[in-house]
Amino acid sequence: MSVTTRYREAWESFWSDAPQEEGEVFWDSEPALTSGPHLALYEPHLTTPGLPLVDLGCGNGTQTRFLAGRFPRVVGVDLSAAAVEHARTADAAGLADYRQLDAVEPGEVGQLHAELGDVNVYMRGVLHQSEPADRGPLAEGIAALIGDRGRAFVTELAEAAGPVLMGHAKGPAGPPPKLAPVLSHGIAPAEVSDAELPACFRGAGLDIVARGELTLTTTDFTPDGTRIELPSTWLVVGRAG
Repeated sequence: MSVTTRYREAWESFWSDAPQEEGEVFWDSEPALTSGPHLALYEPHLTTPGLPLVDLGCGNGTQTRFLAGRFPRVVGVDLSAAAVEHARTADAAGLADYRQLDAVEPGEVGQLHAELGDVNVYMRGVLHQSEPADRGPLAEGIAALIGDRGRAFVTELAEAAGPVLMGHAKGPAGPPPKLAPVLSHGIAPAEVSDAELPACFRGAGLDIVARGELTLTTTDFTPDGTRIELPSTWLVVGRAG
């Protein structure tokens, strides 16, 4: 199967319209606030040194470039061709590779695994924005990529983030400037329940190796200058043993 046309078109439209500059997208926070802390949680659970890393849902590549300095090979993949072009353009030094990938399509996932072998996966905020029918296949795609030796770090918005987001979106001044484009392109965040997140990965034959709670730091601010932070859950998933 492949992702729905509506979902693909929403993301292509979003990234086609997005500014090239780093930090201009709602979730494009600097790595010191995002992938840096995530890596500190992730690294203790990596079991096979030297595996490549796939940044799944790389967007414009801000986190990919940071991760490229910490793994022997990093490949950023995204459903959107426009996002991949943003990422390549921003990576003038060629720190990572970038590919367009439909991660729920077994043929595409299998081809990437055939090239790279087992990999580690980093995925931030992709599942909660996916169509319900795509969530199980996405987890299965991750299972295929990591194989027997890799581990995936996944962080997604918690259920509690939904009311927080809607509170900002429906405020007297309307949505904050960087949240507004997300909503206007038909991308609906925070739609995965707290119970569904681990269930998706268990359904794909993976174990929950570690889990915890944190906040997703955004690049947007309330009218009084407070940075918007959203409740999130993180998991490390992999094969038993």
